[in-house]
Amino acid sequence: MKKIFLVLIVALISCSTVMAQKNIKLGHINSTELMQIMPGRDSAQTILQNEATELENTLKSMSTELQTRYNDYMAKQESMSELIKQTKMRELQDMQDRAQEFQKNAQQQLQERESELLKPIIDRARKAIEEVAKENGYTYVFDSGVGTLLYSQESDDIMPLVKKKLGI
Repeated sequence: MKKIFLVLIVALISCSTVMAQKNIKLGHINSTELMQIMPGRDSAQTILQNEATELENTLKSMSTELQTRYNDYMAKQESMSELIKQTKMRELQDMQDRAQEFQKNAQQQLQERESELLKPIIDRARKAIEEVAKENGYTYVFDSGVGTLLYSQESDDIMPLVKKKLGI
């Protein structure tokens, strides 16, 4: 029993000595700030805004047409037969369903388009961060922009190095 205890203590001391000898260099970067200044981001945002405006205009047009037909229905419903009323109500419901489906698909399309446009920019930033970390001997680089780090000892901000790497 004493031998096992002694072996465990020796193992713990050995592990802590190895860990202490390993030079850990910490760095941090604010990825949100980096993304704001990345080349190509502004043009991607402009493209997204234009596509969003186009989709929004189409949805407004659909809504306007639905409202016009609804108002027409309400104005004439008393003179309509029951069959025509039911038919008009189904048409209005179908139009509303199409508008809701369009809105849902438009949101999904914009999210996919945003990912498509920003992926090369994000990949370029990630590659620059990895290269800077390797070149400067960083063991860990934390993202201070998203608040995922709850505690850290003081570390180096590598933003200037990444900017230099990207030519910003």
